[in-house]
Amino acid sequence: MSPIDESAPRRILLCLDKFRGSATAVQACRWLAEGIRRAAPELPVREVPVADGGEGTAEAFLAAGFRAVPVRVSGPTGEPVDARLAVRGDRAVVELAQASGLHLLPEGRPAPLTASTYGTGELLRAALDLGCREVVLAVGGSATTDGGAGLLRALGARVPDAAGAELPPGGAALADAETVDLTGLDRRLRDTRLVLASDVDNPLLGPDGAAAVFAPQKGADADQVALLEAGLDRFARLLAVRTGVDLADRPGAGAAGGAGFAALVLGARREPGVDVLLSELGLDAALTGAGLVVVGEGCLDAQSLRGKAPIGVAARARRAGVPVAAVAGRVEVSPADLAAHGITSVHSLAGRAGGPATAMAETRRLLGEVGADLARRAVCRLP
Repeated sequence: MSPIDESAPRRILLCLDKFRGSATAVQACRWLAEGIRRAAPELPVREVPVADGGEGTAEAFLAAGFRAVPVRVSGPTGEPVDARLAVRGDRAVVELAQASGLHLLPEGRPAPLTASTYGTGELLRAALDLGCREVVLAVGGSATTDGGAGLLRALGARVPDAAGAELPPGGAALADAETVDLTGLDRRLRDTRLVLASDVDNPLLGPDGAAAVFAPQKGADADQVALLEAGLDRFARLLAVRTGVDLADRPGAGAAGGAGFAALVLGARREPGVDVLLSELGLDAALTGAGLVVVGEGCLDAQSLRGKAPIGVAARARRAGVPVAAVAGRVEVSPADLAAHGITSVHSLAGRAGGPATAMAETRRLLGEVGADLARRAVCRLP
């Protein structure tokens, strides 16, 4: 790959997302900065951890000045888990992964048919209890494929069967739903602005939908995918009758196993997760005077190119005329693909370490080495 033009960078801006399993976004930025400062203490460095609406979004908002509010909620299989809201004034960020995330399941025990977003609804309700009237619902990394039924239930909706009994949690049970009763929804939602922050634009149903595309990642086999698709289809049809609007085909409805669909039912406006965060961080202003932006995440792959955090940051840097380098645990896209998005230099930790296992085990050291390399190249070009 051709070397990046790092001419006279007065400030290096570090905008890394998490390296899943080895570093949070905050840690990744800090460790890269450590390497830069060791090699060139005179270089100004600013750390701006980022996320795209999935796991780590609340942490990125906290790093941007929001305060943490701890809340105990139901996990994806009903067990209590400790989560956090990010709050500033009357605004809150609800990160679905903190309540309904795949990482919260006991290892080796996926629950694709029964995992619920109920805890995410509890987080949203806690934000309302704090008086928040603007809530960003950041979805991604979910263990669930329940169409957001659990989320709606936590806010007062009912999803009974033909006998009037409330259905058990999870997406598979939705095939037995008789109706969806929204009359008990928390009335405060009417005066609340909801933003659905999602990096995926999949619909709820069909070959590109929540069950077909994402349920296998959550442990579902082919038969279970069919059960979940039937449940989501039934749920969507009932809500279309109830509300008079069919939202199943809307972009983002399939996000987080259909939690995006529930958010749209509540009147949320969908925005790309990375754009929501970058606007909050004031990235465009931060780019003024920057000589280099470094983006990164655990794996730069084809999914990254669909608008995840590194590409979102690179797009803004490109518009501002600031060169972009990338660092990733693994790189699974071509230099030409990255260059098309303005990234003209890339560093692979796995390539440096000789394999992904070592890269994950020694992420801090390797990021420090990459930082030192970037700093040395930058210093060589200072006047």
